[in-house]
Amino acid sequence: MANNKYLPNGLNILFEDRDLIVVEKPSGLLTISSEREKSKTVYASLMDYVKNGQRSKNRIFVVHRLDRDTSGILIFAKSEEAKLKLQSNWDQNVKIYYAVSFGIWEKKEGIIASYLTENKAKVVYSTRDKELGKWSETKYKVIKETAKYSLVEVQLLTGRKNQIRVHFADKKHPIVGDKKYGLTQKERFPRMALHAHSIEFMHPFHEKLMFFRSEIPAFLKGLVGGL
Repeated sequence: MANNKYLPNGLNILFEDRDLIVVEKPSGLLTISSEREKSKTVYASLMDYVKNGQRSKNRIFVVHRLDRDTSGILIFAKSEEAKLKLQSNWDQNVKIYYAVSFGIWEKKEGIIASYLTENKAKVVYSTRDKELGKWSETKYKVIKETAKYSLVEVQLLTGRKNQIRVHFADKKHPIVGDKKYGLTQKERFPRMALHAHSIEFMHPFHEKLMFFRSEIPAFLKGLVGGL
């Protein structure tokens, strides 16, 4: 049982064994520290949890990240070996997200693909230069539409920084509440409508298929009138 004393509000441990910790991250919390934020992160909180809450000398290792305003499933390793094993097969894992985007998609499902790179201002963008960018693929399927919004199921076929956000913006369907790639959004929203819903992966040592799911937040469902 997790000692919630060391965990920020909204951060929940879904699973833990000697090799892994799987958590649900709330929107608004960084995965790891940035130049501006050093302590209020998932990583720092879980380090406190394993060192103080469990009275252990263990540490944790970042396997992947979610943007500050993205909620959902995050995996951390308890050893460098576990981290490297998980990362070596990362693109084979099934990672499902849900997003609410602006507008009605003409093509209701498909794959968005491009080379992604990042400029000095840390803005990710698509490029045709394969020497400059990394190949990225985002599979999507529209689940529900309203006059203004679309709820979209997304499968990450590759895992690049800001990939879903950039690809949706490229298609002129930016994610609701995305302040960085949201083009000219004039409305204010309490959070970005992007959620890491589920992940399926092989345990790094037991060779057991693991599956974890996080409920779609009420904010996303509310934008499209529920599911």
